[in-house]
Amino acid sequence: MASVTDIPLSERAAHLRTAIVRTARRLRQEAAAETTGLTPTSVAALATIERHGPMTPSEIAAIERVKRPTITRTLGCLEREGLIDRSQDPTDKRSALVALNGAGRERLRLLRKRKNAYLARRMRDLSDEEVETLARAAEILERMREGEQL
Repeated sequence: MASVTDIPLSERAAHLRTAIVRTARRLRQEAAAETTGLTPTSVAALATIERHGPMTPSEIAAIERVKRPTITRTLGCLEREGLIDRSQDPTDKRSALVALNGAGRERLRLLRKRKNAYLARRMRDLSDEEVETLARAAEILERMREGEQL
């Protein structure tokens, strides 16, 4: 049996990527009942607006790393769902600020609750040591992600 140090970093990265992608997909599926009419991009945009507060569509597009036309369509969907409010940007009358409203906050709360419940159910059968390992992995993944933010 090969030791841990014998496995190339690229193989470890591929295995980690697969696990993350499959878990993320399962979380999206679990939340699907709460996201009627919302795409993963829409949910991500909602969370970005919640995290950063009122912002312009261009700012949201930059954070989400999508093109302006994509975020324009996404915001249109969120507005039709009644999850965001638009107001005129006080510093640039040609632009709008997008803010999360109460319905948007509630939708995000329900989505997170459902995803958290799914993970908690899956973690119930793990040992304390495995739960601690996952907690540490979450911290490491966050640190890796923070290093790449805009």
